[in-house]
Amino acid sequence: MKNKKWGLSVLGLFIVVIFLFPMYWMVLSSLRPSGQLLGNTNIFPADISFESYANIFNRDYPLMTYFKNSFIIAIGVTFGNLLLAAPAAYALARKKLYGLIILILFILVIQMFPSNMLALPLYSLFSQFQLLNSYIGIIIANMTLSLPFVILILRTYYLYIPSDLEEAALLDGCSKWRAFYSVILPLVKPGLFTCAAFSFVLAWGEFLYALTLLKDNNLWTITLGMREFSGQFGTRWGDLMAISVISSLPVVIIFIITQRYIVGGITAGTGK
Repeated sequence: MKNKKWGLSVLGLFIVVIFLFPMYWMVLSSLRPSGQLLGNTNIFPADISFESYANIFNRDYPLMTYFKNSFIIAIGVTFGNLLLAAPAAYALARKKLYGLIILILFILVIQMFPSNMLALPLYSLFSQFQLLNSYIGIIIANMTLSLPFVILILRTYYLYIPSDLEEAALLDGCSKWRAFYSVILPLVKPGLFTCAAFSFVLAWGEFLYALTLLKDNNLWTITLGMREFSGQFGTRWGDLMAISVISSLPVVIIFIITQRYIVGGITAGTGK
């Protein structure tokens, strides 16, 4: 039994190393001098240089503008998803709706639609409502990618909460909305944090909708800003790796903050 545990631990460590190695290589490439990037396969740095980071912050590169736009869009998508998904998932979990299975299947099918299939219809629709080159338009477009998934995840959390809690709250004089916000939502907090982290990360790294709907450079996200390092005469790999490292930091911080809620949410349903 002890050998089996050691074997599983070694296997788990091996899998973690495989998943983290691309991140390590990205950081390593950003710290190499520009003359040692191509053709260098050493996994340990011989020389460390912050030249690429200096290029990003010293040149006329609107890094803070791209970060600000990405934060506004990602936070808008996160709050929009939670605002719409929380009551929608609650209704799917509590109400005995006719054709509920078909409705859930429809939500699953929507989740499977690739963004490249929806980009052109959304562009045509948003152009009619003057939503191109706007935060509102890109936020709504990004919500189409994550909202169905968030609804399905939150519905699972609601299903594990006894309906007796709501009935007791109603007997105490609470309205249905008050019982929902004061009693039910606190019990699904791990699910809310999980869905918030998922929504933020997906919106932060989205590229196609931003490329299609945002033509003004002042509204570009960090993913669009990375294109400036790839030109007709080559790619500045060092600068590209440096901006990739910097753009990954918010995602890492989000998971560090929410990891205990995400891990706790795995067994939250049964415990509650």
